[in-house]
Amino acid sequence: MAPPAGLSKVLISDSLDPCCQQILREAGIGVLEKPGLGKEQLLAEIKDCDGLIVRSATKVTADIINAAEKLRVIGRAGTGVDNVDVEAATRKGILVMNTPTGNSLSAAELTCGMIMSLARQIPQAAASMKEGKWDRKKFMGMELQGKTLGILGLGRIGREVATRMQSFGMRTIGYDPIITPEESAAFDVEQLPLEQIWPLCDFITVHTPLLPSTTGLLNDATFARCRRGVQVINCARGGIVDEGALLRALQSGQCGGAALDVFTEEPPKDKALVNHPNVISCPHLGASTREAQSRCGREIALQMVDLAQDKALVGIVNGQALCNAYAPHTKPWIALARALGIVLYALTQRVNGGMQIVTHGSILQKAGSYLTPAVAMGFLKESAQKNVNLVNGLLLAQEAGLKITTTHSDRAPSGEEGLLQLTAQGTPVLLIGSVQGITPVLHELNGAVFKQRVPLTGTLLIYKSKASSASLLPTVIGLLGKAKVELLSYHHSSTLTGEEWNILSLSSPLQSLQELKQHVTEAVQVAL
Repeated sequence: MAPPAGLSKVLISDSLDPCCQQILREAGIGVLEKPGLGKEQLLAEIKDCDGLIVRSATKVTADIINAAEKLRVIGRAGTGVDNVDVEAATRKGILVMNTPTGNSLSAAELTCGMIMSLARQIPQAAASMKEGKWDRKKFMGMELQGKTLGILGLGRIGREVATRMQSFGMRTIGYDPIITPEESAAFDVEQLPLEQIWPLCDFITVHTPLLPSTTGLLNDATFARCRRGVQVINCARGGIVDEGALLRALQSGQCGGAALDVFTEEPPKDKALVNHPNVISCPHLGASTREAQSRCGREIALQMVDLAQDKALVGIVNGQALCNAYAPHTKPWIALARALGIVLYALTQRVNGGMQIVTHGSILQKAGSYLTPAVAMGFLKESAQKNVNLVNGLLLAQEAGLKITTTHSDRAPSGEEGLLQLTAQGTPVLLIGSVQGITPVLHELNGAVFKQRVPLTGTLLIYKSKASSASLLPTVIGLLGKAKVELLSYHHSSTLTGEEWNILSLSSPLQSLQELKQHVTEAVQVAL
């Protein structure tokens, strides 16, 4: 299912607040704190660790991830995960976590400080004073009252910036493809399309992750649409603002000033922007406050402890299904999905092709997001060369050529809160199951109904036989006795086209089904 609970040893490879290791140790987790490791040293140290905590200095590349034989989780004490190869971690089934709220306030406050510094040229005036000058005319500024601030990205940091700058009398407008206009209106940000934002702004600040869609968000074309003299702030990620375009806009006066805490290359070798008189720059200080560092260290440690203790998870980057895996009401449904996936593969013995998942009942309305990877996890259990879990299930299914579609119906049969249905394209196999209490159970197999639901736990022997074969069960029990395998329970389905399905729960698996197959139409064995 999820990566196994319990973490025995966590490597902290960057400098973190002492509370981080203290929290881990108090929870019984071993800690190896070695900041500043080179790549070869990190490769050596990571081999016997099942957890890794980093800030931004350590680069967790695919080489590091592939060398980490026991690694289960990577924790980033901060927001961005640019220094972690998330795809490589996902492929290996390694969970990646961050602390999305840890440095939000510090980054927002720095942004506000940058806006005020641009408006009043505070750093330039201070530098002039240190040179022994008293040049009041040179540093004529502007008031923020009545100015328009465009905020691109209205997540935690963007909304904190908005509420603070509104206290200066600024009008706040913004854009975010995820946050709805109704949500942003609640913190007094009017959402507009990007093409309408550019010409309205006196100041533009960016608070998005660095993605293909946000790289170069401010470029030559967008600067040309902006109000002349616009002020630009980037305390998010280097590359969101095209640095070449920004320099050209500054040189032409189209951009009146810029405040940069981040750069495409850090530290920047090209000093053209840093040295421009209208640019304020900092060495990536967004999270560099004592409070933020303490908060991030504390939060990532607590998240690791929650993972180790099988509690609810937050800050999941690459395994959103895991957020639900630890909730009491979803655990049995995830177990059901995994079990049905295992049975489906046993009956079809093929990986590629199409699979359809249908959820029934209002309680499963949003369950597809975590039941789909759970089905994939079960289906690939026997065929995949790698460990399959909720983190990498969908990715490995896609790479194996398995196309999974998921649909939902709010209607469930009378007496059932919810049902999960699986079919394999091009085969007659159809499975329907539900949860009774906390136990996953099978209702139906290929149209044949089990009046007594079959618990999907332990070792199951599944076979199809002619309904008239009354003497078959004693024969099967004899085969089990010969193999010294105990029969724990027996269920049989309704008759369909003269045949019925039989499911036996066994104390241990049979070594071979060859003798049984001489007496039945079809037989498979699964371990759930």
